[in-house]
Amino acid sequence: MAEYHQQALSLVRNNDWEGAHTLIQEYTDDLACVVHGYLHRVEGDLDNARYWYTRGGVDMPDNALGEEWHRISDQS
Repeated sequence: MAEYHQQALSLVRNNDWEGAHTLIQEYTDDLACVVHGYLHRVEGDLDNARYWYTRGGVDMPDNALGEEWHRISDQS
């Protein structure tokens, strides 16, 4: 996991959705797309979230947001 992935997850964990989104939208690697999708799930924009998860090569999960944060955070 790159530093910018970790930073975006840390920002959203600290209730800075805008900061996390501004940071991650600059990147297009698979994990950045998944993080971007997660951010849109947090926002409640599920169509946009689905788009970004798909772009990251995975289906949008139906797990709880906290579980998804941990799942993404555990990726290396």
